[in-house]
Amino acid sequence: MSGQTGAAAENPEWRIFRGDGEKRSTEIPDAPPWRRFRSYDEAAENSATPTAPKPPYVISDDAVDVINAALHLRRPLLVTGHPGVGKTSLADAIAHELDLGEVLRWPVNSRSTLQDALYRYDAIGRLQENGPPTPEGEMAPGIGRYVRLGALGTALVAANRPRVLLVDELDKGDIDLPNDLLTVFEEGCFEIPELSRLPESQSEVHVFTSDQGQQAKVRRGFVRCTQFPVVVITSNGERDFPPAFRRRCLPLHLEDPRMERLREIITTHLGAEALTNADDLIDAFLKERDLKELATDQLLNAVFLRQGGARLDPEGLLRTVLHQLNPGS
Repeated sequence: MSGQTGAAAENPEWRIFRGDGEKRSTEIPDAPPWRRFRSYDEAAENSATPTAPKPPYVISDDAVDVINAALHLRRPLLVTGHPGVGKTSLADAIAHELDLGEVLRWPVNSRSTLQDALYRYDAIGRLQENGPPTPEGEMAPGIGRYVRLGALGTALVAANRPRVLLVDELDKGDIDLPNDLLTVFEEGCFEIPELSRLPESQSEVHVFTSDQGQQAKVRRGFVRCTQFPVVVITSNGERDFPPAFRRRCLPLHLEDPRMERLREIITTHLGAEALTNADDLIDAFLKERDLKELATDQLLNAVFLRQGGARLDPEGLLRTVLHQLNPGS
């Protein structure tokens, strides 16, 4: 394949940056739908303001059944699959379709601990501000001001409806982290010792959650869920999890999409018109994916650039867009 077989001609205005050193006032075109961000006000008003319809999450019927089983059983989903197959966005799709609010996100890395996901206590901040009453008679702020629940802690706050919790790339965490989660998943509660040691007169404390500006009431130092959260745990398969942990999860493996599903994904994200000049890109993507690790969003990037008038050919920009994700393999 050379040039843009079956595609529209290159749009000369596609090059915003031209590399000629000339200063010009150029309008930046709209970003792809998956790279658009909300302002602070839009995020704060999200729960009260109707939003535009969200593209459906393209998934097989078998996978839908596994997700429903996890919902009925109140068990975490352990989602595996190649990078870019849609593991992380599955949590957003569930939260959107079931109207469960913003997804609570815990991105795991080698330094992540269960403590961080549950809550943080700013002891130094409290020590600096705690002191005798001011001349005006004002007392130091209460201890709740210095406690903030993490994503997992917020997901376990008592509520009428569950929240969706994304534990992203758990396999990147410490080897003991999955076992540390077992008790919390089984009991649906945890203790904040700094609050449980308070006198009876302070048995109820309001603390901050990981939601912007929101607070939750903690009684006698314990956070107890009334609705177990919808937990989506993703893994890239970098290591195995203990049998005890896997027993408490429902496994869901997301397969790499083939031709028809790729066409459906392009349609849901970029519209049916995007398919008009996408066949050669899909063919090139599938051939390259048989040889090296690629993600579906790389194909979406290629189709989006094609729509904007970029010239895509195997020897040029297309090779850059469809770069191998794991060069060492």
